[in-house]
Amino acid sequence: MYKIVRSSRLYEQIVQQVEESIHKCAMKPGDQLPPERELAQQFGVSRTAVREAVKALHEKGLVEAYPGRGTFVTDGTSYSMRQSLDRMLKIGQPEGSAFLAEVREILEPEIAALAATRVDDEDLASMREEIAVMDTARKDPDAFIEADLDFHLALAEAAANPLILSLIDSIVGLLREQRMGIFHVEGGPERGQYHHKRILEAIEHRDPLGARDAMKAHLRQVREDSRRAPQRAGVLNRSGQFSVLSFQYEKKFVLGVGLPIVI
Repeated sequence: MYKIVRSSRLYEQIVQQVEESIHKCAMKPGDQLPPERELAQQFGVSRTAVREAVKALHEKGLVEAYPGRGTFVTDGTSYSMRQSLDRMLKIGQPEGSAFLAEVREILEPEIAALAATRVDDEDLASMREEIAVMDTARKDPDAFIEADLDFHLALAEAAANPLILSLIDSIVGLLREQRMGIFHVEGGPERGQYHHKRILEAIEHRDPLGARDAMKAHLRQVREDSRRAPQRAGVLNRSGQFSVLSFQYEKKFVLGVGLPIVI
């Protein structure tokens, strides 16, 4: 599929070839890149050069890496959307959290219902693995939160619609921030894990109504715990003190994306 490269800056040629594959639709959004070792063999380069290339592709918004699952081609739009939405979170956490909760309540129950009708064994294995990680990571916020994110991304993948996966991927930064706050609410991780297992059980039984209801219950729990979470958004002022910013509504459009955001 790829040509052996010869250059002092090998990773740039790797990036160029992968970009061409994407632009020519030889690789489409949602497609997984081969493992690092296999790519190194295909290109005839070291694994270090492959890692540099993947990093560069990620910075361009062309691929996204998911620990334990691999690196996947994106459509490029989710990266720009994510940057814009992350900016929104930094400007105002209280209102931003409410808006995020509304978006999740619109999207995720139907994603869960779709996943229940389209899930395959690989998707189920991913969900079970992430729940097992959360069970053992109650005192490790980073591991718990990444597994939580991966569980919801696995649901989006199981829905088998690349647009859905792109939408969920675009709010990963916001979801991570939200989960970090909830993790420090007493009983928050335990309540979340209870609901995750109910969602998984409905998915395993291919029960779309049960999956939808379980996700709605989970999101009610998330909204309630988010109200109790410590507010983290803010900036350092000139005197070096951390202060929360006010949240002001002004609709603008992100250059090249056409996405209305709140700033």
